[in-house]
Amino acid sequence: MKYHSIKPGQVWLDTEGKRIQAHGGSIFYENDTYYWYGENKEKTDGKSRIWTWGVRCYSSKDLYNWKDEGLIIKPVTDDKKSHLHPNNYLDRPHILKNEKTGKYVCWLKFSGKIGCFGVMTAEHLMGPYTMVRDNLIPYGKGIGDFDLAVEDESGKAYIYFEYDHNGIAAMELSEDYTDVKGEASLMYVGLKPPFTREGVTLFTRNRLHYLLTSGMIGYIPNPSEIAVFREWKGPLTIQGNPHRNDKSGASFNSQISAVFKHPKKKDLYIALADRWLPDFLLTKEKSEWLERVVASNFDKRYKSTLLEKIRLSKMPLLGRADTSRSDYIWLPIKFEGEQAVIEWYDEWTVEQFV
Repeated sequence: MKYHSIKPGQVWLDTEGKRIQAHGGSIFYENDTYYWYGENKEKTDGKSRIWTWGVRCYSSKDLYNWKDEGLIIKPVTDDKKSHLHPNNYLDRPHILKNEKTGKYVCWLKFSGKIGCFGVMTAEHLMGPYTMVRDNLIPYGKGIGDFDLAVEDESGKAYIYFEYDHNGIAAMELSEDYTDVKGEASLMYVGLKPPFTREGVTLFTRNRLHYLLTSGMIGYIPNPSEIAVFREWKGPLTIQGNPHRNDKSGASFNSQISAVFKHPKKKDLYIALADRWLPDFLLTKEKSEWLERVVASNFDKRYKSTLLEKIRLSKMPLLGRADTSRSDYIWLPIKFEGEQAVIEWYDEWTVEQFV
């Protein structure tokens, strides 16, 4: 089957007819080829303890048809203490190329008792990758979702990460991109679930930086928020929810993991999102109910009953979710001045945009 368009929310197969497994992922472009990489969830059925089976990568010439290039970071199956063991919590790989060292640098999020980063490097995008830093906790508190960004003019790189379910920290990376340096700048401090920000995603347009985040309810989708800033470490100006006419009240039932600037289009930015739970779709009413019930656990201003909390506990949260069947929601970002807007398309093509 050959694709000629992007159809958000529909099952997306690779050139061999298998479900694409590149979740919480991003796109790297080089040599006139797109490389889509992310969490391989093929064995994550919500019944076993398998969380992620390595990092898988696909290649494409058109963003529609994707060839499976295999695992660029393989699971470590014979050491349960390794962060790369399938039962441990590997999420959201992000890869940068360091032009000074020539190396590809992959940051990985590892959850557990204390969330930490792993940093791996390789001579080639497709690997093999070698762990150069493990158990990295930049701000001294457990880390969560993150994203990386590079300043075009200077080559300086930055990391933005959720910490301790309490805020977002922004830090500069070391010259080789394998560590952090300097002081952290803090954002969104003091919020509690479901308002704590995660799903951290960055992109830059016309020298204005955009920070996309979602609320914290595990794999259950919720409203996104976008903020803008001129300087890399803030301060932020909140634009609000970019998803326009969203009847789900939950970011079109998805969570954004990256924004890809198309290299051949003047102003095409694509929000890459996962629909983690395609069989558990929200309406605006259900989304508002979930927000209230989760918030009631942390804030007395929100009220819920014991029955509502029991109902919430039976929903497909984290380890109980079958993410092997998760789908993708890729949508173009439109701009009204500096305001970013994401609207729904049942089907769209890159060729529609200048």
